Amino acid sequence: MDDLSFTRKFNLGTGKTEIREILSSVYEALRVKGYNPINQIVGYILTEDPTYITNYGNARSDICRIDRDELLSELVANYLGDTSATAGK
Repeated sequence: MDDLSFTRKFNLGTGKTEIREILSSVYEALRVKGYNPINQIVGYILTEDPTYITNYGNARSDICRIDRDELLSELVANYLGDTSATAGK
């Protein structure tokens, strides 16, 4: 019989490295297809509409694996150079 007195934790597995890799591959897919990657990624972040991201190279499905709030948090922390903001995630 299982011990039901403890709480299990679930981790989606999107750490800093994975977010960086996904965002880099999405950026490259958009660039290859002739889009302005910054404009398209900003459009996606603002609206959460995946059609801003090309299907090329599975970029659309890849970016949808990242929680948008987590992505925005990582981008702001990286821009400001604040390594403590996302430490421990």
